[in-house]
Amino acid sequence: MPETILITGGAGFIGRAVTRELQARGHEVRILDSLIEQVHGDRERPEGLDPGVELIRADVRNGDAVTRALKGVDSVVHLAAEVGVGQSMYAVERYTSVNDVGTAVLFEKLIDRPVRRVVTASSMSIYGEGLYLDPDGKAVEDAKRLPRTGDAQGWDPVDAGGRPLIPVATPEWKRPDLASIYALGKYVQERTTFIMSEAYGMEGVCLRLFNVYGPGQALSNPYTGVLAIFASRLLNGQQPMIFEDGGQRRDFVYVGDVARAFADALELPQAAGGVFNVGSGEDRSVTEVAQELARAMGKNDIAPQIVGKTRIGDIRHCFCDTARAQAGLGFRARKDFREGLAELAEWVAAQTADDRVDQARAELESRGLVA
Repeated sequence: MPETILITGGAGFIGRAVTRELQARGHEVRILDSLIEQVHGDRERPEGLDPGVELIRADVRNGDAVTRALKGVDSVVHLAAEVGVGQSMYAVERYTSVNDVGTAVLFEKLIDRPVRRVVTASSMSIYGEGLYLDPDGKAVEDAKRLPRTGDAQGWDPVDAGGRPLIPVATPEWKRPDLASIYALGKYVQERTTFIMSEAYGMEGVCLRLFNVYGPGQALSNPYTGVLAIFASRLLNGQQPMIFEDGGQRRDFVYVGDVARAFADALELPQAAGGVFNVGSGEDRSVTEVAQELARAMGKNDIAPQIVGKTRIGDIRHCFCDTARAQAGLGFRARKDFREGLAELAEWVAAQTADDRVDQARAELESRGLVA
């Protein structure tokens, strides 16, 4: 049955895709978004948002605005958040306020205006390092990396005996290991969703998103998704900057697939109370991804710059076990990675972007967050 759905943070990259998916399924969408400059520039209304969608420009911490936005709403998709592992490690008050307090304000207002279901965007970042196996085949949920003391030392986690650990797909049962303020905030959002939903007769669902990419990303935001950052560099004729040795492995999932997961999480009765990974189920090294994007953009002559340093809060390997999402949501990513890159490259070619990556790196280094 069609519903009226509020999307907090709905003017962002993922929010616009979710809006289109929900509209295609017959739902009415309302958006609450503060349109911060770091993400949206100076736009009054983001590109690609249906003119017929009601947009309330306000901060999710503004209780009066949230109350107004919830009027007549049947369900909520909660996307509003400050996003960026590195930035969260120095803009601590800002990230904690928006992500933790903003979620608290939303659910406090839902006490008086409860909805059927709230689907909250969580993140792979809550896992910290992904799941590993030791050489004996035993699962390691709390892999740690030793501080590097020289170039001869490897980048990968090892066990107590110094033996290398083997990265494997990370399932939802892995214990959280919160390595950044951003990760901490996403976990708080998860727990708030379930605690408050259960207490006030609503249904909660949380989706742990892996690396989302596709047309429409904020190219001028140096703390956004890695593919958008790489695309901005390449568009400006600059080398993509890769920390460590480029061998870290991630899962990249197309934004249209993610939008479909949100819509299914809203609609399917069996999703209630669930936590689901949303990824492609395929892992790639960051260097491979940078090279493939350069080819897709026709920039084969621009090789990535391998920095050889790490950022505090970064992890080595984390990629997606999709079994629970397949079983609980019937979710499988459909978009082929290279096809998705081609669509991203075509969109990027028509954009302009301020390359702020060097500025962001300098900010992190000045605070001792790059080693």
